[in-house]
This record gives sequence, structure tokens and C-alpha cells, in this order.
Amino acid sequence: MDKLLREYADKIVKASIKAVQPDDAVSRALAGQQFGGRILLVAAGKAAWQMAKAAYDCLGDRIEGGVVVTKYDHVMGPIANFICCEAGHPVPDENSFIGTQKALDLVADLKPEDTVLFLLSGGGSALFEKPLVSGAVLQDVTGQLLACGADIVEINTIRKRLSAVKGGRFALACAPAQVFSIVLSDILGDPLDMIASGPAAADTSTCEQALAIAEKYQLKLDGETRALLAQETPKQLHNVTTQITGSVRELCTAAADACRELGYEPLILTDQLCCQAREAGSFLASVVKTHAGSGKKLAFIAGGETVVQLLGKGKGGRNQELALSAAMGIAGISGAAVFSVGSDGTDGPTDAAGGYADYETAAELKAQKIDIYQILQNNDAYHALEKIGGLIITGPTGTNVNDVAVALVG
Repeated sequence: MDKLLREYADKIVKASIKAVQPDDAVSRALAGQQFGGRILLVAAGKAAWQMAKAAYDCLGDRIEGGVVVTKYDHVMGPIANFICCEAGHPVPDENSFIGTQKALDLVADLKPEDTVLFLLSGGGSALFEKPLVSGAVLQDVTGQLLACGADIVEINTIRKRLSAVKGGRFALACAPAQVFSIVLSDILGDPLDMIASGPAAADTSTCEQALAIAEKYQLKLDGETRALLAQETPKQLHNVTTQITGSVRELCTAAADACRELGYEPLILTDQLCCQAREAGSFLASVVKTHAGSGKKLAFIAGGETVVQLLGKGKGGRNQELALSAAMGIAGISGAAVFSVGSDGTDGPTDAAGGYADYETAAELKAQKIDIYQILQNNDAYHALEKIGGLIITGPTGTNVNDVAVALVG
């Protein structure tokens, strides 16, 4: 491993994630807002604790109570009299249901002059959930969607129809109170009804689309579940005001700024990356090969969210798989590196945020008799990268605005 390149990668990752922390964003959204009546807070998602803390720092004891539902190990300490719950992600578990019920209890019996401050971030689809089917059925359907490579919009189109809080139904539960929603976007294009499956957003997806997705991926559904897919969701909400803050575009811009400070000429290729992780890695490696002889220090940046089709039984995540798949293409190209991270600090069911590969990675793995192709077929990028120090580990970051991948040349 090229130590200098790895040092650059770590600096770029750190600077990128720092730039999309939700603290300032929540403060900006609340500045100048006038709330009458009682104020209650509900925060859901991977960045829920950080967003709730920022809101309390702004409003203090004006907030009478709150419920925070976030991922395991993401609660950083107590916040006033808020109830902080940790739950399962990417598959909801019993703690997801318990935390969500606490939120529903909090917002029951409110008056028209009251306000529910609803802070939403990515991961909320699993963490904020009251299923209309059994927990086991919901977990099974979610698992099927993840395994077949469905994208986040397809997954949420299904999940919101199996839920009592998604697809605008949480906002209905808060009525007649007003809902002031601050959203940290983790979906390309920032569609409100798809971010965490839109608990406080009118649903634009249709039953026909949900049933088509079930058919596309040949989902195994019982009669009750299939019948729920045919029930329409709320199409209008009159008690919600929403502000979107934070996005993958800001993440990419921050990465570009960090690359520039290290002497690279950056180019943001896209902030709408949406394909198989290994295809994205192969593409970035191809970009590296095209520009390797330019004599310039170049950085190519791609933001978005790739997917992984699970073919094996190994351990890894989409960002690790992207980096490892790029390793073959950049092998031997001096000064080349490709790395990719999830802004939330977690990549798949692992403790890594993502993966790093450079021009020496393929040779290092070969020396240990590790075949990259076989590793990718088994979806075991984690163990391969772990052996050569190629994992990027940040710990929980407190934010979640998709992924960013960077290719360095020269």
C-alpha cells in the first residue's frame, strides 16, 4: 500500500464527512421559526441523535419532550428529557417497533396549535417502523429486496405500504398538530416521499408500481402482504412544512475541495451514481487508465448509492466492493487509488465505512493467494481488504447523505 496515497484518502474522507454534519443545517432550518403551543420532537434515522441534539441546543426547554430512534451504537449520550432508542438497520427489529410506538404515543392527542418537530435522516425506513404485518414477515420482505439488488426507491415503495407510519401516515397520526419536518436527504434527487419512506410526505408512488416491483424481483409474499400492496397511501397532507438540508451534492463538493487542497484538479463526474458497486469500481478504474499518462494530478468524484447483488455468503458492503473491484483495473498504475465510503460511517453489515485500493492492492492480495474475482463472487470484500489494511473505518459519523467515491490519478 502506498502510505502517502492512503493518507490523502483519509484526509479527503474526513473533510468530506465533516462538511455534511447536520448541526449547522438544523440550526439554519430552525432560525427565525415561530412555534405556538407545545413543541414535541421526534427524530428518526442514522443521524437522529445528532439532529435532535442540534435542535435542543437551539430551542432548549421549549421542547417539552422527545423520542429519538437511531441505529445501534449511534446514541452519543442523554439529551434533556428525550427518550433515546437504538434499533436495527438495514432490517428493522423489535426495538424499531418499540421506539416507533413511543414516538406515536408522544404525538397522540395534540391540538391544532401544537407542533411536532420531525427530524428525519437516512436509515429511517428500518429504524422508524410500525408494521401492518408481523415483524418476521417485514424482515423477510426487506431481506428479499436487499438480496435481489433492488434500489432504495423500489425498496421504499414496497415498505411504505406495509407500515402504519410510512407514506405520510405518521403525519396523519400527528394531526391536527402541525408537523415541521427537517430532512437530511440520502436519496438521489431528494424525493421527499422516498427519504426514509416519507413518514411525513404525501406518497407519489402507486399500488401499480409496488405490485410491479414485487413481480420484477419475484418476491415471495403471502396473501395479506400482497393485499397491502394494493392499498393506496395518502396523496395529500395539509399539516406538514418541510425543509430539506444536506445532500450528496454537498458531500461531493466537499470531497472536491479537499482534493484541491492536496494539489489535485478535481472533477465531479456525477452526484447521481446508481448502479452495481462492482460496475462503478470498474468504471472508475477505466477513468484512471484513460488519464494515467496526462502528467497531471487529477481527482474524479462520484456520489450516489450503488447496490450489491448478493451471490455469496461473505462479509462486505457496497463501498468495499467498489474499491476492490477497481483494484484490478488500476493495478500497476503508479499514483492511482480508488476509495469509497458511506457518509454515515457504516457500509453494509460491517464496522467499516468503506474501502480503499491503490495500484499495489492487486499484487498484495495475489501474494497472499487471494483471488479478487473469487472474493467478489462471494461478496467477501471486507476480509480481503482487512488483510492488507484497505478498510476505511470512521465509526458512526452522525450524518447520512449517501456515498462518495474518489479516484486519484498521478
